[in-house]
Amino acid sequence: MDQVRQQLPSVRPFEVTHRSVLAISVPMTLGFLTTPLLGVTDMAVVGQFGDAALLGGLAAGAVVFDVVFTTFNFLRSGTTGLVAQAFGSGDTAEEQAVFWRAFLVAVVLGILLILLAPLIAGGGKLFVDPEPRVAEAMQTYIAIRMLAAPLTLVNYSVLGYVLGRGEGVLGLLLQAVLNGTNIVLSIYLGLVLGWGIEGVAWGTVGGELVGAIFGMAVVLTRFRHAPPLALRRVFDLEPVRRMFAMNRDIVIRSFSLLAAFALFTRQGAQLGTETLAANAVLLNFFLVSSYFLDGFASAAEQLAGRSVGAHYRPAFDKTIWLTAGWGFALAFAAAAICLFFGEALVSFMTNAEEVRDMAIRYLPFAALTGVSGVLAFQMDGVFIGATWSRDMRNMMLLSLGVYLACLYGLAAAFGNTGLWIALHIFLIVRGLSLLAVLPSRRQVVFRES
Repeated sequence: MDQVRQQLPSVRPFEVTHRSVLAISVPMTLGFLTTPLLGVTDMAVVGQFGDAALLGGLAAGAVVFDVVFTTFNFLRSGTTGLVAQAFGSGDTAEEQAVFWRAFLVAVVLGILLILLAPLIAGGGKLFVDPEPRVAEAMQTYIAIRMLAAPLTLVNYSVLGYVLGRGEGVLGLLLQAVLNGTNIVLSIYLGLVLGWGIEGVAWGTVGGELVGAIFGMAVVLTRFRHAPPLALRRVFDLEPVRRMFAMNRDIVIRSFSLLAAFALFTRQGAQLGTETLAANAVLLNFFLVSSYFLDGFASAAEQLAGRSVGAHYRPAFDKTIWLTAGWGFALAFAAAAICLFFGEALVSFMTNAEEVRDMAIRYLPFAALTGVSGVLAFQMDGVFIGATWSRDMRNMMLLSLGVYLACLYGLAAAFGNTGLWIALHIFLIVRGLSLLAVLPSRRQVVFRES
């Protein structure tokens, strides 16, 4: 009996409160909101040159980078979950090892992306199929911005480490330094010096460089005060295998999510140009809601991961309740704001009468996407933090299958209304399917606690 007790994992109790949830979610929400501000700035800078081809090249290039860097977002989310568990168990050496594994993968993948930049640009050109001047601008933007690929991925790793420790304010500072520098340099190089789209691209490179220098300075200063880390710990086969398995699952999940929204856009295009444009305007309401929900998903990642690492079920259970409560409260508030101010915002984004009228007609569907998506965002955070990536991957594939059936069936029967209903079903099924798996997974992980 004594031997059995010695084999049981040690429990490290800690308290999860409203304050601990908000301490992570609020700063990270503010940090995530700087991302669309960056995109608006880049568009405004290039737009001053009055050349539609430059704007088209920037937009097309941005789509390519969205796909590329969404693929490697596991360096942020996967690192967060693994560091949170090491933090919860009090294993500071493993915290460092997780970061250095992610750092090495980031550098190697970043160098590969630089070498593959011409092929990526060529693939983007084939996919977007732009006119020659737009293609030229897009290739110029990609060639310059891809030079920052290792820096971008290192910044993902640094942010993942910081969030894994629950340091939301530091995460906000990292995002503010990176995106703030990017914005200032893009305005200076693109507008003041007149470099146009090249200036915007070099501004991004400069922002990623400053962000990486600042982030690595923070991390290295912290590690300097920690016990030395043996190199063999970084390359320990079992944790490395676990990291790659988790990252594979997150990549599949991310591509499935991209596919869902790409198909939504494609099906909208089949219903006419006005429908495509109206849906593009309305998706901005969902994107804004998603930045707020991502903040609470970050809190769920850290606190769930820490609970698993600490083998402390009460903290895990309270994390579920508090992040769900705050998520739904915020989603309903965001929906109310969208419904109240939505018509004015739609009119601000487009002055095309047909597009505006259609967008206003479907505004309630867009306003409520945040409510439908609360559980999907929250459960993603919980499962990433707990490193239950296989379940997250499988439930995403299940949800995508249900979504495809609804998308084509409902769109054929109800047109654009069917498209929006299918999107809501996709978000709801994602959340409920993960919630259905949660009790059994929790029972297994905490059965010895």
